[in-house]
Amino acid sequence: MNHAQALADVANVSRESYNLTAVPHDLESAQQYIQRALDLYKNRVALPFAIMETLVGKVVGTTRFMNIEFWEYPEGHYMKRPYYMPHVAEIGATWLGAAYQRTGINTDAKICMLQYAFEEWHALRVQFKTDSRNARSRANIERVGARLDGIIRCHMPSYDGGVRDSAFYSITYAEWPEVKKRLQAKLR
Repeated sequence: MNHAQALADVANVSRESYNLTAVPHDLESAQQYIQRALDLYKNRVALPFAIMETLVGKVVGTTRFMNIEFWEYPEGHYMKRPYYMPHVAEIGATWLGAAYQRTGINTDAKICMLQYAFEEWHALRVQFKTDSRNARSRANIERVGARLDGIIRCHMPSYDGGVRDSAFYSITYAEWPEVKKRLQAKLR
């Protein structure tokens, strides 16, 4: 909650890139946004983060692991995992303030999250989804190295009030080493 005002401030420098994304517009909506993320965290289906620009210690956006899946396997099965190691996670609810878009901050955040998902959790898949109309988001997801799995039509309510088709992307555990190399090269 300590980041609520900073998130509201950075979101309101320019809102032109948020037409298809839920982004808080004032302190109250930022507090509600954070509370929803924390509620999902308590239910073990999300792990939210504030994105920080570390040189100045400023909050510049947010992202989270979400739709975390723990698959059930019988004791002794090779896919059985400790309770804290999900099989699948989604990276989403990501947005940055306008001044921080296209700066490498998003790539850096994704490397950290993907590395954790694949190298600590040993996740089988990390997925991403976005409104199929959101060309900018889709390009960012593809730049990270995710592959298009498909488009689910009439998938969910859209932020702009209609019904959206969602483009689903993923990176698998087997693909991660090559994706990691490409992402690290981009940051250099």
